[in-house]
Amino acid sequence: MKNIFKLMALFAFLFCLTSCDDDEPVIPTLEVTPANLNGTWELSEWNGAPLAEGTYCYITFNRKEQTFEMYQKFDSMYARYITGNFSIEVDPYLGSIISGDYDFGNGDWNNKYIVTDLLESGSMIWTAKDDENDVNKYIRCDKVPEEIIAEAKIDEDEN
Repeated sequence: MKNIFKLMALFAFLFCLTSCDDDEPVIPTLEVTPANLNGTWELSEWNGAPLAEGTYCYITFNRKEQTFEMYQKFDSMYARYITGNFSIEVDPYLGSIISGDYDFGNGDWNNKYIVTDLLESGSMIWTAKDDENDVNKYIRCDKVPEEIIAEAKIDEDEN
């Protein structure tokens, strides 16, 4: 009888240990490829905070051409329309890294970015390769709003 109680206590203890698993559910991520980036993305957070009022950044990736179109009012008081090419490389230690260069001989992007948490629900995180404190969260959107395209076009015509 004592052995039965010991076995029951042992099974109860083992059951408690297995039911207290601290693993959080794993959210599946997409592979970082031009096809999975294709479309329009809006910068929704920079370094964990929403963008200041009146600032924005939209980027549209074209998977076939590996080009991008960017509408931004982020580092200037004027809206800007910027185009260029992008590429993705896979580092065995860091993961997928996106980089790009601007059209018209304007040089490379300031940073290369490690892309993580590319979710099917439509968000991704970019962390600057050389500055882990520079973190950008993008969310997928249908298109660049017409008023932003018009603002960038007006500012482009004036310059």
